[in-house]
Order: sequence, then structure tokens, then C-alpha cells
Amino acid sequence: MAMSLLFAVSGIFIGAKSTKGKLENTNSVESLEEVLISGKWMNKSDGYRVSNESEDTKSRYKSFDFNKDKTFVLDSAKQRYNGHWNIIGNNIYLIFLKKKATHLFLNKDPNKNSNVYNIKEEYIQLSERVGHLEGDKMVLSDGFIYNHHSEVFSGLVNFYEFTAFANIELGNILMILIGLLFIFLAIKYDYEPLLLIPIGIGVLIGNIPMYQVADFNLKLGIYEPGSVLYILYQGVTQGWYPPLIFLGIGAMTDFSSLISNPRLMLLGAAAQIGIFITFLGALYLGFAQQEAGAIGIIGGADGPTAIFISSKLANGMNVLADGTIVKNLIGPIAIAAYSYMALVPVIQPPVIRLLTTKKERKIRMRPPRAVSRLEKIIFPILALLLTTFLAPTALPLLGMLFFGNLLKESGVTGRLAETARTSLIDIVTILLGVTVGASTQADIFLTKSSVLIFVLGALSFVIATAGGVIFGKVMNWLSPADNPINPMIGAAGVSAVPDSARVVQIEGLKADPNNHLLMHAMAPNVSGVIGSAIAAGILLSFLM
Repeated sequence: MAMSLLFAVSGIFIGAKSTKGKLENTNSVESLEEVLISGKWMNKSDGYRVSNESEDTKSRYKSFDFNKDKTFVLDSAKQRYNGHWNIIGNNIYLIFLKKKATHLFLNKDPNKNSNVYNIKEEYIQLSERVGHLEGDKMVLSDGFIYNHHSEVFSGLVNFYEFTAFANIELGNILMILIGLLFIFLAIKYDYEPLLLIPIGIGVLIGNIPMYQVADFNLKLGIYEPGSVLYILYQGVTQGWYPPLIFLGIGAMTDFSSLISNPRLMLLGAAAQIGIFITFLGALYLGFAQQEAGAIGIIGGADGPTAIFISSKLANGMNVLADGTIVKNLIGPIAIAAYSYMALVPVIQPPVIRLLTTKKERKIRMRPPRAVSRLEKIIFPILALLLTTFLAPTALPLLGMLFFGNLLKESGVTGRLAETARTSLIDIVTILLGVTVGASTQADIFLTKSSVLIFVLGALSFVIATAGGVIFGKVMNWLSPADNPINPMIGAAGVSAVPDSARVVQIEGLKADPNNHLLMHAMAPNVSGVIGSAIAAGILLSFLM
């Protein structure tokens, strides 16, 4: 390895030394030709567009490679133009051949699952150019100056241009730090590690900077059609992963507490106020209706639902009435939803304590009644029909949720239920977490919209928690004295299952070490899952 490096470095200096002597004597046509075909002539210019969908530009290398047979190749940011050269006197004449150029445009049709670009072709005829040598420089009539370098040096430059070191920007560094923070919180404080570690790694993967230029596809990045990450990301943009997550959730969920006390479903519905308040707030801040609807669902504290609705409404593909295209907000919305889900033990306790008295936190609820097996079997079937008749657009989520629950409760599909709540949901969680994380590419993620989404997400989560607690206080006031409701369980109406229910249990034990509220809190908690999916369906019905 050391010897190879030594030969490479020595090759650079030897090449430079051997051409220097030739460049000093360019009086004859023969010597000009000899100099011209030795090594490469390179120039680094600004203004190369990153993609056909962006106005962002970067500086890139272009180089001339002259051949003995009087042909040349101009490599201009990986677009190659061929031509013929000739020397008359001290001038170098360059005549370009017509080139068929292929322009790559991202497929914006949401109804097409395409792994390739939309292609537009045209023929380009570059004008003739005249140049002359000035020492080790070639000055062309178009104003560009090309420096002479050895083959070894130009190869090393080409290699360096493809490294992340050559393409790194401040935004990439910031996002990498955020990804490391997610991993740190997951490992150090056990904040939703099954979610934050895949997302954190995805953020690192998505922000390894790579060579980007219009009409050139490395098939590496998550936004480059044909790449593995792009194909896996279709599960997010096309809404495949969330229903599979809901299938696993259904196979893990016990609806007994809700079946035994159906009135607690109202608390799950009350907590969804955060969704609609956030929707109105997003409209006020200037987001389009479809974008606001996708942002609002963060208030339900349900990551899969947030991804599902944003893939339908704010996917960067839908066209608004005025002809503009909605923003692609899937990454910011998903990261915000999962971040606040992970921070449930931090956000909810202060809100609960602020809105309840110590006396209310000590309220003991009547133990839930035993639920029969028949009731558990009937519930998912009946709930599927009722909820999907109310909001058919939520069918992919609710249908899979209750299907998974029936697999669990039927007693005859144990293997399917076990697969759904273990292997399947684990695989989908990995794919979803990594691809959502990778979608946070700095140039797409670090925008004013992302900051506003995170602010709105925090407010919506607080409002949803407060809405559930306040409605719990109202229900307790209306309940008979022998069947009270502890208002704290209303905080579990957000669908962060089972973390928000655990928070209620912990707060209850702090107020009274013998007051166990977990089973009571699970009722509004699981109804919150149903409620957020119904809310998503309602928003889709109005906004699609």
C-alpha cells in the first residue's frame, strides 16, 4: 500500500517535470501537438446545476483529452463532447461534433411507481473554438483557461471530486450531528431506541455528501431513481409501510380495557383536538391546505399515521389549484412525529401536573370488568365496519389494525399473529426508520418549513395532551360519585402506545403509591390510535 502511494506521488512529479520541458519549447507545430496530447487540460468552473429540479449550482471540473488521431474529448461535469482538433500556426482549432444529450427529470406523477427518470432528449451543437498555449495554460476563445496536468494528477482529482470531503457542506455536518444526537438519546436514555437508532443511522446515511450534477445519476442517494435507497423509500412515499406497522400494532394490542369501559373512547377522541388546532395553525403560517393537513396529524403522536397522510398530501408531487406543486414534507413531518413520541415522558408530565390538582391525581377508578373471548373477537370486526364506514379513506390503516387484532384474538391464527407482532413489524420498522432518516438530506430538510413544522409539532402535542386531560376533568365532573374518572388518563388519548399510558401510571403512583392507572389509561391510549387514523381519513376526504 505504501509503495503504491509512493509510485502515485512520484508519478505526479515526474509527469509534471516531463511536461515542463515540452511546454517551454512550443515554436513548431510538432512540439505543439506533442504538448497538446500529453496529459490533460483541466478547468474548474462555477455554475453547474445540481439537478434539473433545483437552481442550486456547484463548481465542477471539466477537462480536455487530446488524442494523436486529431480527436478530443471534453468531459464537462460528466457530460462528454467529442470533436476534432487541428493546429494552424500557433492556434488550436476545436470543432465539436453534434451530441445527443439526455436530460433527467424526477417522475412527479404520484400514480406511477417508477424507478427511472422521465427523460427529455435533445441534440447539442457546441460552437467552434480557437485557443493558444501560454506556458502551461491553454486559453480558449470562450474565455476559459485550462491548466496542463499529468494523467496521474487528473486521476487523483477525479477521485477526490467523488469523495464526501470534496462535497461536504455545513448543512451536512449539522444533520450528521442531529443523527448522532438521536442515537445518543436512544442508547443513553432509552428514548424509543427501536425508532431513534434506525432514524439516526438513516440521517447519517442520507447526509454523506456525494457528487451531484444535472443529468448524471450515481444511483446512490435516496432521491436518485434506480438506487436501492430510492426503491426502499417508495414504501414511505407510496404509503406501504404504515399499514404494515398498523398490522403489527393490531396483533400486539389488547382492547379489553376499552371494551370494558367504552366511554373512555371519548378521551381518545378529545385528544385529537391537537390535530385540528395544528391544521389551523399551519394554514395561518402560510402552508397550503394539503401541507397543513399533513402537518396537523403530528398532534396525534402517531408516526405511521403521520407518514401515511404526508405521503398522500405533502409528497412533493401533488399539484395545487394554482398550478404549484406541494412541498415534500414527509421527512420533517416523520422526524417531528417520532421525535415527540420519543419525548412523551418529558413533554406530558408537566402538562398533566399543570392541569390537574393533587386531589384529582389521587382519584381511584373502578377496576375494569372481565371481557369475554367472544367480545374480543366481535370488537375488531364491528370496529372495522363502523370506523371505515365513517372514514373510508382511513381503510389502509384501520383495516390492517383490526385485521391484526383479529389474528391475535381469534385463537386459531397464532402463527400469523406472532409473525405480525414480531418479525414483520421489526423488519418494517427498520426499513421505515432508515429511509425516513435518509430522506433528511440537508439541502431538502434544512428549510424554514422544517423549523415551523417542529414548532407546530411541539405545540400540537401539548394541545393534544391538554385536550385529553381537560376533557377528562369534564367527564369526571359528569360521572357518578361511585364511578369517577381520573383526569390524568385523558393524557393517554394521544396514540403514543404504550408510552403515554405509562406516563399516566407513573404520575398516578407519585400521587398515590397504591393507585394503578395503567389498564385504565390503555383504553384512551388505544382509542387514540383509532382516533388519529379516523382524523387522518377525514382530512384526506376533504383535502385530496
